[in-house]
Amino acid sequence: MAESRATALHAEHQQLGASFTDFAGWTMPVRYTSDIAEHTAVRTTAGLFDLSHMGELELIGATAAQALDHSLVGQPSKIAPGRARYSMLCTEDGGIIDDLVVYRLADDHFLIVANAGNTAVVHAELTQRMAGFSVEVRDATECWALIAVQGPVSAEILAELTEADLPALKYYAITEAKLAGSNILLARTGYTGEDGFEIYCRPDEAARIWADLLRTGTPYGLKPAGLACRDTLRLEAGMPLYGNELSRDLTPFEAGLGRVVAFSKEADFVGREALARRRDEGARRVLVGLTSAGRRSPRSGYAVLDPATGREIGTVTSGAPSPTLGHPIAMAYVDASYQEAGTPLQVDIRGTHDDVTVVPLPFYRRQES
Repeated sequence: MAESRATALHAEHQQLGASFTDFAGWTMPVRYTSDIAEHTAVRTTAGLFDLSHMGELELIGATAAQALDHSLVGQPSKIAPGRARYSMLCTEDGGIIDDLVVYRLADDHFLIVANAGNTAVVHAELTQRMAGFSVEVRDATECWALIAVQGPVSAEILAELTEADLPALKYYAITEAKLAGSNILLARTGYTGEDGFEIYCRPDEAARIWADLLRTGTPYGLKPAGLACRDTLRLEAGMPLYGNELSRDLTPFEAGLGRVVAFSKEADFVGREALARRRDEGARRVLVGLTSAGRRSPRSGYAVLDPATGREIGTVTSGAPSPTLGHPIAMAYVDASYQEAGTPLQVDIRGTHDDVTVVPLPFYRRQES
């Protein structure tokens, strides 16, 4: 078994007393104090995350945009420089290899952020699909550390450390900036359901930037936050996690993400025919939200049942007590005939059938200021 990798911020996490877990081959902080306290900080003030385990791939070349139109289900050629889009890399039969964020840094320069466990696979797949295009694909993960500040006061914190025009940096935009004396890429993106920023910096400058953010942000209520609260935050926001809600056995249409497939683009793309069939036929199983008035939370892998017959009609993919809402929530794939909001179902929780109700996703949506 390969040795788990440490991020450039590992010593900082140790100093803060973090508990660690192995995640996708990386040693990552799972929590520093309490999951609920860290979750609540992100919802009410701000949280500071180390995301350096994520994979960064850079594509440079005159036909990079066209190559990505062919390779991904979206239309990266329509992304303006300085903007980003959520997209997916799919197989010929429409299965999801990974979900990605695609940043366009310049006309001929793209930055693609892949899930940590899929970085090598995405790199190999994109390299293969670039054949015939004038594009260089490189795994630049070792060149970047990634720090996120997420929460309602994140812009106020960053404003003390950068002269970048933060109000002008729209959601899903990216810009070169100087932060705490370092040259960085600053993106207004995140995975928590809150306003926030992601900071791409050199690994050897990450510890100083982290320390400056923590020192500046603490008076605002900023707390370091681990993977445990990141999971409950993204669950409340209805954001899928690869390996739970997304996999090669599923297409974007089962996941309720058919909107990311750009059938209107002229370029042919990998998976077009299979995805068009799935769109036209309709998905047999679909992703829904479930809420419970009970105390026990449905967990990944638990069976979802028709209460009238006891028949298994789905599977929970993610579930947890919601710190924000105060009751258990879950996402699950269920037979399409059970997807209507308000439908009563049950989940088999260790042999007991607990009542749940189908609700629309997301469970939580932040109030726009």
